[in-house]
Amino acid sequence: MDITVDHDVEAVMRDGTVLRADVRRPPAGTGPGPVLLARTPYGKDDPGVLARLGPAAAVRRGYVVVIQDTRGRFASDGDWEPLVNEYADGHDTVRWASRLPGADGRVALFGPSYLGHTQWAAATDRPPGLVALMPEFTWSDPRQGLVARDGVRETGLITQWTLGLGAEVLRRRGADARVTAELDAARVALDTPGAAGDRHPPVLRRLPVPGRPDGPALRGVSPADVPTFTVAGWYDAFLQGSLDNHLMARATGHPAALVVGPWTHADQPALVDGDRTLEELRLDWLDGVLGRTATGPEPLTLVFVTGADVWRRLERWPPPATEAAWFLRGSGALSPAPPGADEPPACFAHDPANPVPVRGGALLLTDAYPAGPFDQRAIEARPDVATWTGPPLTSPLEVAGRITAVLTAASDGPAAWVARLCDVHPDGTSINLADGVARSAGTGPQEVRVDLWSLAHVFRAGHRLRLQIAASAHPRWETTATPGERRVHHDPSHPSRLLLPVLN
Repeated sequence: MDITVDHDVEAVMRDGTVLRADVRRPPAGTGPGPVLLARTPYGKDDPGVLARLGPAAAVRRGYVVVIQDTRGRFASDGDWEPLVNEYADGHDTVRWASRLPGADGRVALFGPSYLGHTQWAAATDRPPGLVALMPEFTWSDPRQGLVARDGVRETGLITQWTLGLGAEVLRRRGADARVTAELDAARVALDTPGAAGDRHPPVLRRLPVPGRPDGPALRGVSPADVPTFTVAGWYDAFLQGSLDNHLMARATGHPAALVVGPWTHADQPALVDGDRTLEELRLDWLDGVLGRTATGPEPLTLVFVTGADVWRRLERWPPPATEAAWFLRGSGALSPAPPGADEPPACFAHDPANPVPVRGGALLLTDAYPAGPFDQRAIEARPDVATWTGPPLTSPLEVAGRITAVLTAASDGPAAWVARLCDVHPDGTSINLADGVARSAGTGPQEVRVDLWSLAHVFRAGHRLRLQIAASAHPRWETTATPGERRVHHDPSHPSRLLLPVLN
């Protein structure tokens, strides 16, 4: 199929700044078609961006595909300020794209990660012509998963992301070779476990960082009055934000599709629920939304259930469930039975000079710290990690929804509490499923609620549940630099527990 590509097509924003896009069109004579628009800070010509977006498949269906560099990036003019300009620029770009030659006036937005954020930002003021959003792997409130998590800074994520974008920033500023070399060295150090100062390289002060105290206020997304198709991954750093966005979109009454797979942020989802690719599933849905099929959009809530390793179609997310409490016991057990009297607290020391390393999970760090499921036994063997383990299950236990660890915790001062749920196999392998972090301010016993986000998982018969508690997860979270003892209480007056949404 002959695809026409126009490069560096200019769009003028309301303040006069020129942004540039590549526009792909089907062959002449196919008639006007809807526009699929993606806005990216990673380069509209980047092979990885193009592989993820797959514009050719949409053009073959008659869509006009527009991929634009955001303000201050690559071919576009202006200054790069993360998150700041996507609201006005997105609104203006949708209006511009709807009037392009070969466009029929309707614009749908698509793309993952920051490209997903640009969709929600553009939709905030409901630009005319906008008909659908299709975000993947995208946060909702940047203070929950992007720059921080329940008040604990996401230092590892923000540092690697800012350094990764830094080369283009320094190039546009005409930085000398010394500064460029400093950036390269910082990126190498960041990918070297245990490197000193790897989370606060001096070159970071030269680069725009989202959420810095002297930066602009961070904004969460607002409901979009259009249909949405949301894609999330169980091991993506923005898992809960994606799910929250879906729930917000569903509440508008518009069609709201959801696909959640066993993916990390870097994964390129392939086949989904049989022999359809995610790209085909998404375009089929969009064709239905736009009235290009006789049946309309497919009602879709498709979730991959880990443990059972099957795709499951649900009526809605989360499915109806019963909250079950598993109590932390003084013996190191995790039990549905509440604690008895005289069960002593679990105690462990926190040494900021020797933090607990992160091993997998729903994260976005460098290649030295991959996301996903990993055996946690080496982490659990450390003296600064406390664990509670349930008995072997006599029948499968299916959990689907939001998970919370409620701790009665004490420390020698302000502290961070990292909680991680694991599935322990009969051979002893302990696989991470979900984790979270929270802060405590005082010293005496106090309730600390750790949000572990969500999952859909089957603990098979013979497997055991395990909860880890630690005071750090290096280099992911900016936990306290104060050493000292940490205590988790579990007695009738201080019932620390794990709350699970159990399916009947």
